[in-house]
Amino acid sequence: MSRQIKLIWDFRGPTSAKTAEHHEIHLKEYIIAEKLTPNITGFQIINEMYATAFMVVTDETMIQVRDALKPHRGEVFEG
Repeated sequence: MSRQIKLIWDFRGPTSAKTAEHHEIHLKEYIIAEKLTPNITGFQIINEMYATAFMVVTDETMIQVRDALKPHRGEVFEG
């Protein structure tokens, strides 16, 4: 099984939670449009001024997704 990578977008400021939540919608749309697996997305509110949105991709699709969507960072996903 191929390694899974969690691509992460960081949002800061008073609207960070709503922005991260909305960004997840677009990540889900991209997964459907590109027929990607796994279909894992989410958002996390860290505090009132910082939130993240994420999607999980495989090693094979990471470069394609990274170049298209420009995440801020990534990490190995152990889900």
